[in-house]
This record gives sequence, structure tokens and C-alpha cells, in this order.
Amino acid sequence: MKYDSINSQLFENNRLNYINKLKDNSIAVFNANDEFPRSGDQNFSFKQNSDLFYLTGIDQEQTILLLFPQCPNPNYREVLFIRQTNDHIAVWEGYKYSKEQAVATSGISTVLWLEDFWSIFSAVVHYADNIYLNTNENDRAALEVPYRDLRFIRDIQGRYPLHRYERSAPILRDLRSRKSDIEVQLIKKACDITKDAFVRVLKFVKPGVKEYEIEAEIIHEFIRQGATGHAYNPIIASGKNANILHYNDNNQVCRDGDVILFDFAAEYANYNADLSRSIPVNGKFTGRQRDVYNAVLRVMKQAKAMLVAGTVWNEYHEEVGKIMESELIGLGLLDKHDVAKQNPAMPLYKKYFMHGTSHHLGLDVHDFASRYQPFEVGNVLTCEPGIYIREEGLGIRLENDILITEGGNIDLMEDIPVELEEIEDLMNS
Repeated sequence: MKYDSINSQLFENNRLNYINKLKDNSIAVFNANDEFPRSGDQNFSFKQNSDLFYLTGIDQEQTILLLFPQCPNPNYREVLFIRQTNDHIAVWEGYKYSKEQAVATSGISTVLWLEDFWSIFSAVVHYADNIYLNTNENDRAALEVPYRDLRFIRDIQGRYPLHRYERSAPILRDLRSRKSDIEVQLIKKACDITKDAFVRVLKFVKPGVKEYEIEAEIIHEFIRQGATGHAYNPIIASGKNANILHYNDNNQVCRDGDVILFDFAAEYANYNADLSRSIPVNGKFTGRQRDVYNAVLRVMKQAKAMLVAGTVWNEYHEEVGKIMESELIGLGLLDKHDVAKQNPAMPLYKKYFMHGTSHHLGLDVHDFASRYQPFEVGNVLTCEPGIYIREEGLGIRLENDILITEGGNIDLMEDIPVELEEIEDLMNS
């Protein structure tokens, strides 16, 4: 791994919080993600299952976690099964965890080879009444691939049809949304690396540069500082491309007079940042660009102030919509009389601001959390309003990552330039 080792206390605490939510006499199993084929004999880069990483810190394929807190054999109350390495694997693939390293990383004292899983599981499962299994229940997911968890469920239910089966996901949805101090530090590290990449880009951009050249500068800074890489596919959208919300082509020339919309961030130790900024290619905003930029910035500041414990998701987004509505009227994009007569279910502002303002952030960029639970202390949320004017070939989005605390909120990106004058000064320094 590129990142520094993480204190195993994080994962020990996470497991304790999880097992305290289980029904009596329950066993739980978590699987690593699949290794997905790319083409020929190549696989995509491995990305660990976020729930397994949350509970173990193990960043390696072919891993299983077994938790049975009331197991009559104390040796099997926490068991980590990992892939057994050998000389051939060492030569062709390199580093794999030894048992000792897996113990140090996870804080789990019983580490066995993966090939022992079914024999151990079969020896203890009959002493459990409930079996907790995991699936991806992120409500943004649209899954068509029969991934490892689904195959494991079919297998285990076929072997043990008379046990009661329970879902781990609702427990983890509650736990993962509240970040511990260590998790906040890891997210902040991802934010700090993202800041350095953004400042690097500010000094690099000029008319004639290609979007993918900017992308190269970003990944250079990420890898140089030990980030895993991009938190998500980076958006480097110049001119009219900024009106494509998930623009990833990044293959156009940045032209004098245009604005570039950036949406990129680093992943560090599997924890993610999420940043959006909009900058002028030539280092100077036009009058119209300044007006739109400052309108988005005002919405961002007012929305950010609402990210406090107790705020309700839907009510928050409705309030942000009203603020945006006012700004769009001020920009001449909406008519206040039309707004007064609009269908509340289809507000007119959505023509220019069609996405949500915030989402949870953590091990996943769109992190696992309930959109029906009021915001809580420990939540980390993005704040990302935008205005997209297709007829003007202009799109502006600004985004920071916000931690909710008992005393209000903390902007984890407060030191990343966002004021218009600061952007221009840095670009022209």
C-alpha cells in the first residue's frame, strides 16, 4: 500500500460497535470484493469491499471475516481468513499479508488461510441461531453483476437452509455514516492532497492546454503524495463541456475566455475527498462569469451553514433550492412571476441546477448512509451547488467537504482557494 499504516484501534472499535448491534447468538460473514476481469488476461485494479475494510483494514483480495461473539470456542469469535502466499505469488504478484501482518493491521488475533474457511465455519455455525450476511444496499447502486456477496448467499443458504438469515447492511449504514476521529484524519489527508493538486493546476492552466494534460498534473500530485489515486473518474470540463455533469472524456483544448469546471479528488487509505472548482482558462473571469460564480458561491456558503446535526435531508435540499431560485432570478435566468406560478413538484430552478447539493462522504464517494436520517455529529457531507447555462456554454460548480460536530460544522477544505479573487491571484502569480 502507498499509504501509511492505520492504527488498528479504528478497526477494533468498528467491529465492537458492529457486534453490539447483532441479535444474540449470531454469526456474521464479510467477503472481499471480486477481482473483475478487464480483457484478455488482465484484471481491473482491485478495490476492497468498503464494509470489509471498515471492519478489518485488510486491503487485499480473497479475504473473509468471520464474527461470532458468543462462539463457545473463544478462538473462533473473530477470525480473519486471508490468501496464503507462496514463492510463485511473491515473484509474480509481490506483497501479500503474512499472518503476523494481518494481525497487526486488523487487531484480530486469529488469522488463518482462506482454504480453512469452510471447515472452520462448518464447525461453529450450528451453535449460532442467526447468520448475518452482507450485500451492497447503497440506494444509489444499480447492480447487474452477480458479485461475490450474492454468490456467497446462494451457497451458504443452500448448505444451511434452516438458520435464520439477517442483513448486516442496515447496521453498517448507521455506523459508517458517523466518522471517528481517525477516519476524519484520513479524509482530511485526502483533502490536503487534493488541495495541493488544485494549486498545482492553477499554476499550470493557460489557453491551449488540453484537458487531459491537466488530468496528468492532478494524478502526478496524487501519486507523489501517496494517494491510492483518483477518488472517482476526474472531470476536467472546459467551456460547454461543463454542462455535462459526468463529463469524463477530458480530451478537448481549453480555449481563451472559457471556464474550466473541475470535479476531482484524491483517495487516501480508501477514504475519499470530493472537490469541485471552476476557473478561467486565461486567469481572468469575464463580468458574466464573475456574476454566475459569485451566485454559486453565495449558495454554497448558505447551504454549508445548514449542515448541522438535526437537519433533515429533504428539507435541506428544498431550502437550498429556494436560495438558488433567488440567485437565478438575479442572474436573469428565471422570471419571478413564472416562479410564483410554477409547479412545486417541478421547480423551474432545476433547469439550471439539476442535481442534489450534498451527499455523505467516506470510504465511498457517495458513502453508505440513510437519506431519511437527520444529519448527525460525525457525518461528513459534500456541499456542491452549481449553475449550468447550456445556451451560454458556461457551467460553474463549487464543492467542499463538511464535517458536522457538536459545535456546528468544520469545512475540511477551508484552506483550498475558492474566493474568485484568490483564484485569479494564484493563476496570475
